[in-house]
Amino acid sequence: MTRSNGYRGCLTASAVAAIIALTGCAGTPAAGPEPTSGPTSATTTPPPAPSPSGPAASGPVAAPTQEPVPVRTSPPVSLEIASVGLSTELLSLGLRENKSLEVPSATENNVPASWYNGSPVPGSPGPAVMLGHVNSPDGSAGVFARLRDLTPGEPITVRAEDGSITTFTVTRGAAYSKEDFPTLEVYGNTPGPELRLITCDGYDPATGLFDDNYVIYAQLQT
Repeated sequence: MTRSNGYRGCLTASAVAAIIALTGCAGTPAAGPEPTSGPTSATTTPPPAPSPSGPAASGPVAAPTQEPVPVRTSPPVSLEIASVGLSTELLSLGLRENKSLEVPSATENNVPASWYNGSPVPGSPGPAVMLGHVNSPDGSAGVFARLRDLTPGEPITVRAEDGSITTFTVTRGAAYSKEDFPTLEVYGNTPGPELRLITCDGYDPATGLFDDNYVIYAQLQT
């Protein structure tokens, strides 16, 4: 059965949600968020140091040290998930003029996945967002057709333009109705480097459309 209609529209809901989420992910979202002129930074602003509540110390107290997360700047160029036989180049896509998210072409078969270049570079703090189709215009499997087969603990490898490799570990997968998409849970800021892989789900043969999205959550491998 051909699913070309579902293919054309399957990522639209997520695309709109992404822009709304990224405008508020670094702070407290306003009631009834609206798209702005573009996404804000997905970096985390550390809270101010707390004031001491007890007597002053007789000498300086050393602040606890924390291993800093390196800030990566080289964009991703490929994605590999060996456990499901996935190996794809990555397009770098941004926003359309109407501020909705660009998605991979819907006019060709075997379209690669894409990295939303308004999200963090994979390996830097925050959720790097990647989109891919579950099927192709001719009904064959798309680049993210096997996301549902991923289980917690499986590695995901991202190669950057400078040759560096970042590995993430799958923590979970979840399906969401496009009518009730948890925007901040998927796209909201995170204290450490994370990855989101998003595709379509819930194919309805009566309409030829996908009613849901499927999301893989992954964290930087430690």
